[in-house]
Amino acid sequence: MGPSPHAFVMEGNYQNLKDRCVHRTFFEDDLRYFCRGLRVCYTRYGSLEALFASAASIWEGISLFRETVARANGGPAKQPTYSKHIADPASGSACKRLNLALRWLVRQEGPVDLGLWKTISPASLFIPLDVHVGRSARRLGLLQESRKANDKKAVVSLTEALRELCPEDPVKYDLALFSL
Repeated sequence: MGPSPHAFVMEGNYQNLKDRCVHRTFFEDDLRYFCRGLRVCYTRYGSLEALFASAASIWEGISLFRETVARANGGPAKQPTYSKHIADPASGSACKRLNLALRWLVRQEGPVDLGLWKTISPASLFIPLDVHVGRSARRLGLLQESRKANDKKAVVSLTEALRELCPEDPVKYDLALFSL
Protein backbone atom coordinates (compact mmCIF):
# COMPACT_ATOMS: atom_id res chain seq x y z
CA MET A 1 0.00 0.00 0.00
CA GLY A 2 3.04 2.24 0.23
CA PRO A 3 3.39 5.26 2.49
CA SER A 4 -0.31 6.22 2.20
CA PRO A 5 -2.88 3.41 2.54
CA HIS A 6 -5.62 6.04 2.13
CA ALA A 7 -4.22 7.13 -1.25
CA PHE A 8 -3.85 3.47 -2.26
CA VAL A 9 -7.57 2.98 -1.60
CA MET A 10 -8.83 6.27 -3.03
CA GLU A 11 -6.71 6.06 -6.21
CA GLY A 12 -7.85 2.49 -6.89
CA ASN A 13 -4.35 1.02 -6.80
CA TYR A 14 -5.81 -2.13 -5.23
CA GLN A 15 -7.10 -3.14 -8.67
CA ASN A 16 -3.56 -4.32 -9.51
CA LEU A 17 -3.52 -6.92 -6.73
CA LYS A 18 -3.32 -10.58 -7.70
CA ASP A 19 -4.86 -13.34 -5.57
CA ARG A 20 -2.00 -14.35 -3.33
CA CYS A 21 -2.44 -15.26 0.30
CA VAL A 22 -1.98 -12.29 2.63
CA HIS A 23 -2.56 -14.08 5.95
CA ARG A 24 -4.08 -17.50 6.63
CA THR A 25 -7.59 -17.22 5.14
CA PHE A 26 -7.21 -13.63 3.88
CA PHE A 27 -6.22 -13.23 0.23
CA GLU A 28 -5.52 -10.26 -2.03
CA ASP A 29 -9.03 -10.72 -3.43
CA ASP A 30 -10.34 -10.09 0.11
CA LEU A 31 -8.13 -7.00 0.33
CA ARG A 32 -9.59 -5.73 -2.96
CA TYR A 33 -13.08 -6.29 -1.50
CA PHE A 34 -12.23 -4.19 1.57
CA CYS A 35 -10.53 -1.48 -0.48
CA ARG A 36 -13.56 -1.10 -2.77
CA GLY A 37 -15.76 -0.84 0.32
CA LEU A 38 -13.47 1.57 2.13
CA ARG A 39 -13.35 3.79 -0.93
CA VAL A 40 -17.15 4.12 -0.84
CA CYS A 41 -17.13 4.64 2.95
CA TYR A 42 -14.53 7.42 2.67
CA THR A 43 -16.31 9.04 -0.28
CA ARG A 44 -19.73 8.96 1.36
CA TYR A 45 -18.81 9.67 5.01
CA GLY A 46 -15.31 11.15 4.93
CA SER A 47 -14.01 8.60 7.44
CA LEU A 48 -14.95 5.36 9.15
CA GLU A 49 -15.36 7.31 12.37
CA ALA A 50 -18.01 9.49 10.71
CA LEU A 51 -19.77 6.39 9.37
CA PHE A 52 -19.97 4.83 12.85
CA ALA A 53 -20.86 8.16 14.47
CA SER A 54 -23.79 8.56 12.06
CA ALA A 55 -25.42 5.40 13.42
CA ALA A 56 -27.72 5.33 16.44
CA SER A 57 -25.68 2.56 18.13
CA ILE A 58 -22.53 0.51 17.73
CA TRP A 59 -24.57 -2.43 16.41
CA GLU A 60 -26.21 -0.19 13.82
CA GLY A 61 -22.77 1.17 12.92
CA ILE A 62 -21.47 -2.35 12.35
CA SER A 63 -24.49 -3.13 10.18
CA LEU A 64 -24.06 0.13 8.23
CA PHE A 65 -20.37 -0.61 7.64
CA ARG A 66 -21.14 -4.19 6.53
CA GLU A 67 -23.92 -3.06 4.20
CA THR A 68 -21.92 -0.17 2.70
CA VAL A 69 -18.96 -2.44 1.93
CA ALA A 70 -21.23 -5.19 0.53
CA ARG A 71 -23.05 -2.71 -1.75
CA ALA A 72 -19.72 -1.33 -2.98
CA ASN A 73 -18.89 -4.89 -4.04
CA GLY A 74 -22.27 -5.64 -5.64
CA GLY A 75 -22.45 -7.62 -8.82
CA PRO A 76 -23.98 -6.62 -12.16
CA ALA A 77 -27.53 -6.65 -10.71
CA LYS A 78 -26.27 -4.41 -7.87
CA GLN A 79 -27.03 -7.13 -5.34
CA PRO A 80 -24.76 -6.67 -2.29
CA THR A 81 -21.90 -9.14 -2.02
CA TYR A 82 -21.09 -10.03 1.59
CA SER A 83 -17.77 -11.24 2.94
CA LYS A 84 -17.12 -13.89 5.55
CA HIS A 85 -14.67 -11.40 7.06
CA ILE A 86 -17.37 -8.93 8.18
CA ALA A 87 -19.71 -10.40 10.79
CA ASP A 88 -23.45 -9.75 10.76
CA PRO A 89 -24.99 -8.56 14.04
CA ALA A 90 -28.47 -9.25 12.59
CA SER A 91 -27.61 -12.97 12.53
CA GLY A 92 -26.73 -12.88 16.24
CA SER A 93 -22.97 -12.74 15.73
CA ALA A 94 -20.85 -11.40 18.59
CA CYS A 95 -18.89 -9.37 15.98
CA LYS A 96 -15.73 -9.90 18.03
CA ARG A 97 -13.24 -8.51 15.52
CA LEU A 98 -15.24 -5.36 14.84
CA ASN A 99 -15.91 -4.76 18.54
CA LEU A 100 -12.19 -5.26 19.19
CA ALA A 101 -11.24 -2.80 16.45
CA LEU A 102 -13.73 -0.28 17.83
CA ARG A 103 -12.23 -0.71 21.29
CA TRP A 104 -8.74 0.07 19.92
CA LEU A 105 -9.98 3.09 17.97
CA VAL A 106 -12.23 4.64 20.65
CA ARG A 107 -10.63 3.89 24.04
CA GLN A 108 -7.66 6.00 25.12
CA GLU A 109 -6.69 4.49 28.43
CA GLY A 110 -5.47 0.95 27.80
CA PRO A 111 -2.01 -0.28 26.89
CA VAL A 112 -3.19 -1.41 23.42
CA ASP A 113 -5.80 1.27 22.76
CA LEU A 114 -5.03 4.00 20.23
CA GLY A 115 -7.87 6.40 21.08
CA LEU A 116 -7.87 7.90 17.58
CA TRP A 117 -11.62 8.44 17.37
CA LYS A 118 -13.04 11.29 19.45
CA THR A 119 -16.74 11.37 18.48
CA ILE A 120 -17.71 7.97 19.91
CA SER A 121 -17.89 7.46 23.66
CA PRO A 122 -16.27 4.42 25.30
CA ALA A 123 -19.59 4.05 27.18
CA SER A 124 -21.24 2.97 23.91
CA LEU A 125 -18.80 0.14 23.19
CA PHE A 126 -19.46 -3.59 23.59
CA ILE A 127 -17.06 -6.20 24.92
CA PRO A 128 -15.15 -8.16 22.25
CA LEU A 129 -16.34 -11.64 23.19
CA ASP A 130 -14.45 -14.78 22.33
CA VAL A 131 -14.14 -18.18 24.00
CA HIS A 132 -11.52 -16.94 26.52
CA VAL A 133 -13.46 -13.84 27.62
CA GLY A 134 -16.68 -15.90 27.78
CA ARG A 135 -15.05 -18.57 29.93
CA SER A 136 -13.60 -16.01 32.36
CA ALA A 137 -16.89 -14.08 32.55
CA ARG A 138 -18.80 -17.28 33.38
CA ARG A 139 -16.31 -18.25 36.10
CA LEU A 140 -16.67 -14.79 37.65
CA GLY A 141 -20.47 -14.91 37.48
CA LEU A 142 -20.66 -12.02 35.00
CA LEU A 143 -22.28 -14.25 32.41
CA GLN A 144 -24.72 -17.07 33.16
CA GLU A 145 -23.11 -20.52 33.28
CA SER A 146 -26.18 -21.96 31.54
CA ARG A 147 -25.62 -19.66 28.56
CA LYS A 148 -23.06 -21.53 26.48
CA ALA A 149 -23.12 -19.50 23.26
CA ASN A 150 -20.70 -16.63 22.77
CA ASP A 151 -23.11 -14.68 20.59
CA LYS A 152 -24.58 -11.18 20.42
CA LYS A 153 -26.95 -11.88 23.34
CA ALA A 154 -23.97 -12.88 25.47
CA VAL A 155 -22.07 -9.74 24.39
CA VAL A 156 -24.99 -7.52 25.40
CA SER A 157 -25.49 -9.36 28.69
CA LEU A 158 -21.81 -9.25 29.65
CA THR A 159 -21.45 -5.60 28.62
CA GLU A 160 -24.48 -4.68 30.73
CA ALA A 161 -22.91 -6.46 33.72
CA LEU A 162 -19.67 -4.55 33.14
CA ARG A 163 -21.61 -1.28 32.78
CA GLU A 164 -22.80 -1.76 36.35
CA LEU A 165 -19.12 -1.69 37.40
CA CYS A 166 -18.10 1.19 35.12
CA PRO A 167 -20.86 2.89 33.11
CA GLU A 168 -18.50 5.29 31.34
CA ASP A 169 -16.14 2.55 30.07
CA PRO A 170 -17.45 -1.03 30.43
CA VAL A 171 -14.96 -2.43 27.91
CA LYS A 172 -11.97 -1.51 30.06
CA TYR A 173 -12.22 -4.99 31.61
CA ASP A 174 -11.55 -6.73 28.28
CA LEU A 175 -7.83 -7.43 28.77
CA ALA A 176 -8.38 -8.63 32.33
CA LEU A 177 -11.08 -11.09 31.22
CA PHE A 178 -9.03 -12.22 28.22
CA SER A 179 -5.86 -12.74 30.29
CA LEU A 180 -7.36 -14.77 33.14
